[in-house]
Amino acid sequence: MKKNTVTTLAEMKKRGEKISQITCYDYSTARIFDDAGINSILVGDSLGMTMQGYEDTLPVTMDEMIVYGRSVGRACKNAFVVVDMPFMSYQVSAEQAVANAGRIMKECGANAVKLEGGRTVCPQISAITACGIPVCAHVGMTPQSVNSFGGFKVQGKGEENARRVLEDALAVEKAGAFMVVLECVPPKLAALITKKTRMITIGIGASAGCDGQVLVYQDMMGMSDLTPKFVKRFAEIGEQMKSAVSEYDREVKSGEFPSAEHTYPKSDCSDEFLGVLDSEYKDIGEE
Repeated sequence: MKKNTVTTLAEMKKRGEKISQITCYDYSTARIFDDAGINSILVGDSLGMTMQGYEDTLPVTMDEMIVYGRSVGRACKNAFVVVDMPFMSYQVSAEQAVANAGRIMKECGANAVKLEGGRTVCPQISAITACGIPVCAHVGMTPQSVNSFGGFKVQGKGEENARRVLEDALAVEKAGAFMVVLECVPPKLAALITKKTRMITIGIGASAGCDGQVLVYQDMMGMSDLTPKFVKRFAEIGEQMKSAVSEYDREVKSGEFPSAEHTYPKSDCSDEFLGVLDSEYKDIGEE
């Protein structure tokens, strides 16, 4: 299997080949996804909701992104690893953005960083890419701006908003981004952005008109209570896990597990020696 890079992904776009991306936050799961042949893994700040139980992504810190990011980075041999820059880790200044992007690349072994926003974050994108760090942008519905949007809502509806999203995409490309996530963007607008930019467009709720797709893995595997309109459940792993744990609980309580096949009898001491030990420590454990 060939390592996915900025170059190989760009070549896939040119050939019209679709690119697969999925979120991930831990070593064991990342190994499975990497072996499955996924092109790219996103360590998203969605971990605030999927792994930490918050209502949105805003509480996630840089240190937390580093912990999750390096766990995934160690696992991936072929997948292109993108790590999110969390809320307020890049908005203050270009200098702040460069410092935190550098941390992610050095400490996570990431291949790129992702940050949300359009024209307002172009100075940050320019500064980061000037340091040789690939940037994935994110326009449309940007979860870190959920309070400004008044909730998780489709972006780009109507002529004025469609123009705004398109111009944001063109701006981040000009600033140096090589990839852009289009979230909750109407299909025709997503297809137009994909046509008008050389960037790789990754859709989430933005139709098949994008160059690739990304989903939160807990959503697509039936491990989440929420199922947004754009999510297809490819498995019901949540129910399988619940069933397995329930059966484990039952067998432990009934004494069925562990059975002889799950123990190490050959390594046990002789009954005679254990009797000696029992005698020597006869006052311990006895009422």
